[in-house]
Amino acid sequence: MKRWIDYIGAQNPSYIWTKRVNRNYGDWLQVGADTPKDIMNTGYYGYDALLMSKIAKVLNRTEDHKKYSELYANISNAFVKAFVNTTDGKIKGDTQTVYVLAIAFEMLPQNLIPLAANHLVDNIKAHDWHLTTGFVGVGHLCPTLSRMGHSDVAYRLVLQDTYPSWGYSIRYNATTIWERWDGWTKDKGFQDPNMNSFNHYSLGSVGRWLYQSVAGIDTNDDEVGFKSIVIAPKPGGNLYNMTARYASIRGLIETSWQTNGANITLTVDIPVNTKASIDLSFLKEPVHANVGSGSK
Repeated sequence: MKRWIDYIGAQNPSYIWTKRVNRNYGDWLQVGADTPKDIMNTGYYGYDALLMSKIAKVLNRTEDHKKYSELYANISNAFVKAFVNTTDGKIKGDTQTVYVLAIAFEMLPQNLIPLAANHLVDNIKAHDWHLTTGFVGVGHLCPTLSRMGHSDVAYRLVLQDTYPSWGYSIRYNATTIWERWDGWTKDKGFQDPNMNSFNHYSLGSVGRWLYQSVAGIDTNDDEVGFKSIVIAPKPGGNLYNMTARYASIRGLIETSWQTNGANITLTVDIPVNTKASIDLSFLKEPVHANVGSGSK
């Protein structure tokens, strides 16, 4: 990773990644959108640097932490200067993916993040509450919406059943995740058989949001994976009950909840030798509790 980041930096001293971009497919198979590739490239360059700075900190590699923290700051500053209107928070391209990546990859100053989130919601609304994201944007879309207080919009996207949506393929009897949003449509039939897999991962990356936000199963980032578990479901949409199981490295974690819109009943099963914090901040009277292993 160090060599890879050095390679990008040597070719792009301005911190905007436009050279040595290789195949550069962009937000592959996006629908009705044209996300600028220089924004995606630079966003990933900044995110790489941010992750490297965090890794270096955990490993007590002081010089590397300083190096990558400074690199991340330089890239994010260049990103804002090149692509962002600092008055209204609009980002070049004005697509769902540019706003999602800018927020998810922490490329924006704090004062612009809520503005970018509002533009994201406005864009979804302008597309009649449908997504336009391709392979890259789709996995960050719902988590970003929930993080920014728009879980209602995330649920609306997930429960949508007209094209393009996950529900559209389910409505027409899909039992797997497709490669393309339009792998088959009622109007046009099947896509080109040369590239039309019906068992593909990328659009299924929404599963992360289903586990972390709907089921509420997550790990405390301050401790080694799932030694300290976070249970923080965010019910929404027309979903009134849910059960999920996640096979973590510590053992099986299970959550189940039922709600009538006003009250919620939550059941959890926490593996041995772990602990969990329960976070029900969405309630009018928030509930927080710490529990040990077992069924609760």
